[in-house]
Amino acid sequence: MRSNSRRGGVLILTSCLALGALSACSLGGQPPATLKPTPTTAEPELPPSTLKAATATSQPGGGQSAIPENSPTLPPTSTATPVETPGLSNAIDFPSAQDYAWQPMVTDLNRPVGLVNAGDGSGRLFVIEQRGRIMIIRENTLASEPFLDIRDRIEISGSEQGLLGLAFHPLYEQNGFFFVNYTDLNGDTVIARYRVMEGNPDQADASSEERLLFIPQPYPNHNGGGMAFGPDGYLYLGLGDGGAANDPHGNAQSLQTYLGKILRLEVDGATGYTVPADNPFLGSDGLPEIWAYGLRNPWRFSFDRLSGDLFIGDVGQNMWEEINHLPAGSPAGANLGWDYREGAHRFEGRVPAGLAVIDPVAEYDHSQGCSITGGFVYRGQAMPDWQGVYFFGDFCSGLVWGLIRTPEDAWILKVQYETGMRISSFGEDERGEIYLVDYAGGVYQLAPVER
Repeated sequence: MRSNSRRGGVLILTSCLALGALSACSLGGQPPATLKPTPTTAEPELPPSTLKAATATSQPGGGQSAIPENSPTLPPTSTATPVETPGLSNAIDFPSAQDYAWQPMVTDLNRPVGLVNAGDGSGRLFVIEQRGRIMIIRENTLASEPFLDIRDRIEISGSEQGLLGLAFHPLYEQNGFFFVNYTDLNGDTVIARYRVMEGNPDQADASSEERLLFIPQPYPNHNGGGMAFGPDGYLYLGLGDGGAANDPHGNAQSLQTYLGKILRLEVDGATGYTVPADNPFLGSDGLPEIWAYGLRNPWRFSFDRLSGDLFIGDVGQNMWEEINHLPAGSPAGANLGWDYREGAHRFEGRVPAGLAVIDPVAEYDHSQGCSITGGFVYRGQAMPDWQGVYFFGDFCSGLVWGLIRTPEDAWILKVQYETGMRISSFGEDERGEIYLVDYAGGVYQLAPVER
């Protein structure tokens, strides 16, 4: 079940997104950018970012994001508008977005922020409601009773607090274990394990909670919340840098705190967790649970179910939103740059000599949105033309992008849809079909349009 080998390098790339509410690249004025790889190095000679104080608006999961005064306000809709662009010059093209649509499944959820499947063959989808419930969707129908209700344990005074993450154990069908990430009544992060009720697969045992990690939070934002089991069978956790702005405590670059990190745990035991033997800081001065660091607020990460590659959507500060990519087999202990870097741009201070940081494979500026929502690589069967495309979006603008890697190790990025929705998450079912979660209450599946 486990494969712990780590080898190979990581690409550093830039993006073609900076020309207005929607860039010329995505509107047809120019073809989409072909992003060329460069070797991983310490900080290149880039001009420092010019950052001014701005009124910060917290987004669910989005962190403290400075929203430009002219940032678009799009009305919520049940359909998405495809964005047409010319063909690509390198023989890799995206399908025609107009042949596919985000089709509504359910629309009466309460502030949904995540969607996962249990991998148990039931076909059910489990939706995380920020206030503290997990709801079940079965055959496009929302169950009347929650799978889990822990509203009495959760603080949600800040818009980025609440029930934020859910992951089912790879052997859930046998052991009934699942894991959640929430902020408790004091606003601190709890990672806990629960089990399903015996004899009732649609009901969790709320009294079965076992707390695995407790992480004090200095501020009510940048809690992260993502959870996923990797192809190695370990549980990965995404945590923000603790909040406020400019990472005032230096958490993202510190190896003495869980904040601003991706953690990696072994949770196969009857109780608690252990640290995998190949975690990079085990036996060193760093916290042994840390797998990667240098993150601001990773709002949704996922593993490509075919390649095992890890994709992370990391919310920016004032200017840049980014997608980070760690290929399967990358060395452990990756430093993703914050707050030396915001996206691929200098932010605060200089990267110390000898410290390698990894730049994103894609980014966009705040003329196109203000709070990135990471997504999934499509690996389903219903839409073969989309195979290998990584979908992600923005909470503020409702744009959905497609990102794909070429055989020449370049990345192609292109806006696919203007949804008008507050995109709080994406999800995939057991078959690899992809879903979009609208914070206004809906879940939508990308599917072919019937002609």
